[in-house]
Amino acid sequence: MGRSLRPVLPMLLLLVLAACGGGGNDGNGTTTSSPVKSVVALDPGAPQATGNTATDGFNWFNFRRQQAGLPAVTRNALLDAAAQGHSDYQKLNDTITHEQVPGKPGFTGQTTGDRLMAAGYLLPAGGYAYGEVISATSDRSGFNAAEDLIAAIYHRFVIFEPIFKDGGSGAATVTGGLTYFTTDFATIGINTTAQDRSRLFAYPFPGQQRVPVNFLSDNEVPDPVPNVNEVGYPVSLHSTLGTTLAVQSFTIRPHGGDLLPVQLLKHDTDPQTPASAVAIIPVGVLKPATTYDVQFAGSLDGVGVSRSWAFTTQ
Repeated sequence: MGRSLRPVLPMLLLLVLAACGGGGNDGNGTTTSSPVKSVVALDPGAPQATGNTATDGFNWFNFRRQQAGLPAVTRNALLDAAAQGHSDYQKLNDTITHEQVPGKPGFTGQTTGDRLMAAGYLLPAGGYAYGEVISATSDRSGFNAAEDLIAAIYHRFVIFEPIFKDGGSGAATVTGGLTYFTTDFATIGINTTAQDRSRLFAYPFPGQQRVPVNFLSDNEVPDPVPNVNEVGYPVSLHSTLGTTLAVQSFTIRPHGGDLLPVQLLKHDTDPQTPASAVAIIPVGVLKPATTYDVQFAGSLDGVGVSRSWAFTTQ
C-alpha cells in the first residue's frame, strides 16, 4: 500500500474511502462505510456550507486541521485541476481507485504523482511529499465526506500530515448516484525546523466536543482492528513526516473510570501507520455524552515526550 517518496522520504498512505456503495481494491486499499451523521457546524469559526462539494470538503479539512493546531493548507489551482480530473475519471468509469488506466475515458495520469505533474504541479528532483484521499457517497455534502475521511484512521494520517502546504479538491456527481470527492495534498521542499520536528498534534484535539462514539473497522482495508467491526472512535497523535514517534504507553479511559482495551497502531508493528504518527482504537464503542481522558508517553526522535488531554463524545 505504501510507496516511496521520490527521492528519499517514505510516501504517505494512499487509501480509498467509498462512503456508500461499491468500490474495488486497487492495490492501495479500499474502505467502505456508512456516512457519518450530518456534520453540524456548531464550533466557533466553522465554515459555512457553499453547496459545492469540493469547496466544502476542502474547507472542512482545513477547519479540522486548524482546530488540532496544524497549519491550514493553501488551496492550489493546479492541485484542484488534478483532483477534479481524477474525480471525473472515477465518475466516467464507475470506479473508485487511485490508479488510472491509460486509454480509459478521462485519463489524466496513472498515479497521483503523474496527475500532479500533468496538471503543472512540478515535483522537483529535491524533496517533496504528496498524498491523496478519496470518497464516493450518495451524500453530496463536502462536510460529511471530509468528516468520514478523517474518521478513517489511515486516511487521517494523510489529512493531518503537518508537512503539507498545498491542497486541492474536486468532485463529480453521477445523476441520481454517487458523488466522487478527491483531495490532493502536497508540498515542494522538505524544509522543517527543529521546532517543527518537536511538535505533536492530537486528534480528537484537547477539549473537542461532539466526538463520534464509533467507527466501522471492517470497512478499512487493511482492517485496523481485525475480527471486530464496530469499535470506538480512533485517537491519534501526529508529528512531521521524517520523524519517529515511539510509544511507551497510550491509554484512554472515561473520566474517573477504568482503562479501555485498545488496538495500538504504530509503524514497527503496522506498516500502514507512518513512523511519525501513532493511534489507538478502543475495541468497544464509546459512551455518548462522556468525557474521555487520554494519556501518552513515549519519545519523538529519541527525546522523551508525554501528553495528557480529554475530549467529550456526542
